[in-house]
Amino acid sequence: MAGRGNARDPHVFCIADLIEHSEKRLSKMASEYIAGGAMDMITRDNCAEFDRYRLLPRVMKDVRNVDPTAECWGVKSTFPLGFSPTGIHGVAHKDKELGVSRAAASQGVPMCLSSWATSSIEDVVAQGVNSGIPYAMQLSVVEDPDANLFTIRKAEAAGAKALWVTCDLPILGRRLNEFKNSFSIPEGLTIPNLPPDVDFRAPTKNSRMGYDRGMTWEKVQWFKKNTKMQVWLKGIMDPEDAKLAVEAGADGIIVSNHGGRQLDGISSTLAALPGVVDAVAGCIPVHFDGGIRRGTDIFKALALGADFCFVGRIALWGLGYNGEEGVKLALGLLYDEFFATMTMVGVTSVKEIGRHHLARIAADGSLVRLK
Repeated sequence: MAGRGNARDPHVFCIADLIEHSEKRLSKMASEYIAGGAMDMITRDNCAEFDRYRLLPRVMKDVRNVDPTAECWGVKSTFPLGFSPTGIHGVAHKDKELGVSRAAASQGVPMCLSSWATSSIEDVVAQGVNSGIPYAMQLSVVEDPDANLFTIRKAEAAGAKALWVTCDLPILGRRLNEFKNSFSIPEGLTIPNLPPDVDFRAPTKNSRMGYDRGMTWEKVQWFKKNTKMQVWLKGIMDPEDAKLAVEAGADGIIVSNHGGRQLDGISSTLAALPGVVDAVAGCIPVHFDGGIRRGTDIFKALALGADFCFVGRIALWGLGYNGEEGVKLALGLLYDEFFATMTMVGVTSVKEIGRHHLARIAADGSLVRLK
């Protein structure tokens, strides 16, 4: 059809296609590790929540110059999407996190690396050294301060701009698929962002590497005193916690329920987002991570108040499909969809997007416009 444009891939035309074709190429263990969550995976409602909102486009708008760029950690991004931290990329493809970093750099979007990455933060940042994209380091906080400092100092030395402190990890969630599949880190892979003396295949045998169950809001200042990176808190879902994050001195927060991999049965990230945004009241940035599969999802999260969005599993599905090129494809598809959404809704900049562009489906099927 006239004006349709060229397809980016002969088989994959959206993220749903990417998931389908990736899972055909991955082992059962790897596929279920990527897609799995805690217990009955009720919290995987993350994706379905987007469908409870409808877009409210305006017509007869001049959309000849649509600018989808946004800012993340003080750096311009091609569009308001980056990669959130997901562990053990090596289960999906030999390109691992290095391929994801190269893909992110080529598309001009940020990336946050997991503490449980199978590539070092130094090597990951090196892949995008000439691109100008920003990097962050996620920290799974453990009981031993020196172990935490090891990861922090590596990230800072590598040039990471932000530290994402995961707040919803006092213990590991009960991920039933990992029990059933006896999931373990494949031979040949290492976890280089943990201290070298840690047995990463059996970290629970080392008491100092147990997750920090005693972490309280006072700990935020400890992080800020021990790094020059921005300190962001990941896993904020409650408005009262959002207020406490501001009071504690966090530089930003990420609304996230850990992809449904921690506590099952809590709300979706999108359902939590508006309350968190209202509680923060513009004091610090609010980023969003959870359930995005389409460009319209990005738009809806921004409309509900997110300043920037992230995706996690999509990087692994991209790797599973075609390594680095599969990740580039995923970003390209989401960019195309987001640009098209902005154009058809009738906005020319990300800052124009707001709640007035959405309606929520009521119980009786009617639409309730947001204000």
